[in-house]
Amino acid sequence: MFSQAGQSELPVVLLIDDDLVSREVAATLLTMSGYTVHTAVSGAASLKLLASARCRPNVILMDAQMPGLSGPELIAKLRSRSAARIFIVSGSKPPQELAAAADGFLVKPFSPDALHKLLDGHKAQSSDPTLLDPNDPVVSTEVLAQFRKLMPEPAIRQIYTAVVADLSKRIEALAGAIVKGDADEIRRIGHAIKGGCGMAGAIQAAHLGALLEAAPAGAEDNQLDNSATLLRDLRTAAQGLERMLDSELPA
Repeated sequence: MFSQAGQSELPVVLLIDDDLVSREVAATLLTMSGYTVHTAVSGAASLKLLASARCRPNVILMDAQMPGLSGPELIAKLRSRSAARIFIVSGSKPPQELAAAADGFLVKPFSPDALHKLLDGHKAQSSDPTLLDPNDPVVSTEVLAQFRKLMPEPAIRQIYTAVVADLSKRIEALAGAIVKGDADEIRRIGHAIKGGCGMAGAIQAAHLGALLEAAPAGAEDNQLDNSATLLRDLRTAAQGLERMLDSELPA
């Protein structure tokens, strides 16, 4: 049986499955146990749901085989849009490439208890590792002051809007490079983030880019582990830049 925990303590779940019966059964079990559940019938539909900002999941459950956008490609796009943990649901053990891209998997048919233990295990993780320096400001106050001496506020906002847009693209590319295990591409992306964000005084993102770039050759396994943490941190830094835009440079 599912334990009856308070709804506010439970992770928000996004369930992606093209099979109506599987999707509705899992969604019903979770909803009856107090979880907030969003559902999507395809990979493309899940990305639209995340883009709408109506769905901010802590956990994503996705079917291993769906028509259209699926597999590692879908996982990379999901990771570029959400910090949620991603679990594969499959009728058999998923291929190694797919299993490596996800945070875990459940084999169908699974019991309600197995699903609950998976999500409860996520809830029990009190905090994710981070490489963000708490002393780093989102944006250098000195650089922002210099910009304000040189140009009007709308022009400064345009600069940081471009920085956020570029960083979002780099984050998506980084997620794809991590899935592929491409350490050289990860370092190249880190270099680009360090340079672009550094010029704009986006200190947090620039520092994280430098960490990505600095991983020594031959340390690929450890680098890939750190890169997953840095990916989450970069999403946090990007969100900080967006909040800075709203507070310091309102449209």
